[in-house]
Amino acid sequence: MKIALLGYGKMGKTIERIAIDRGHEIVLKISDNIAAYDLSLADVAIDFSIPTAALNNIITCCKNGLPVISGTTGWLKDYEKAVKVCEQEDSALLYASNFSIGVNLFFDLNQKLAKLMQPFKEYAVAIEEIHHTQKLDAPSGTAISLADQIVANSSLTGWKAEQAEKNEIPVYSKRIDEVPGTHTVSYASRVDTIEIKHTAHSREGFALGAVIAAEWIKDKKGVFTMKDVLSGLK
Repeated sequence: MKIALLGYGKMGKTIERIAIDRGHEIVLKISDNIAAYDLSLADVAIDFSIPTAALNNIITCCKNGLPVISGTTGWLKDYEKAVKVCEQEDSALLYASNFSIGVNLFFDLNQKLAKLMQPFKEYAVAIEEIHHTQKLDAPSGTAISLADQIVANSSLTGWKAEQAEKNEIPVYSKRIDEVPGTHTVSYASRVDTIEIKHTAHSREGFALGAVIAAEWIKDKKGVFTMKDVLSGLK
């Protein structure tokens, strides 16, 4: 499979190494104006760029009939625009806030725990995420996904960074050098605390999941999530 990398920072370089190890070829490394490159050289694009470039990268890929995997966070206010273009162009798009297989299992656990905790109003839920200091957005896309899942499976009305209202989930963000990503969901009462936690030890889990998603989406049409990928792997 021939891959175009959109964004060639630390994640892009890790994806490159893993993709080559799995027998794929990196044909484009794009960190500037995507319009200056011949996207027909690639079978699929993997986007780990920056929030301000993500939407244009995705739309350009869709208009060129190139399936695109997006792991860039911080641009989701424009997600529906990307979906609309993808559908209009009969192309393929898969966005995930986190491509790690472990994190996606963690998402399933988070949903199940939220349903279990829903009747027990004495427990206050909170989310903490810790990432490296180069991460541009806060809260992380993964933390937002966790919060949205809890809201969907509880009587809570939303989430807010740091200072939340009574019926909202507080999401706390920390930035510490060389931390790939740690997410903790806690339910605290006066007598005890229940926690679930995912700790990434390197970027390799994210990169491997993105490459697996790219392998899966090649030659497909439509808008997908990592649930579709994981269902296909079972």
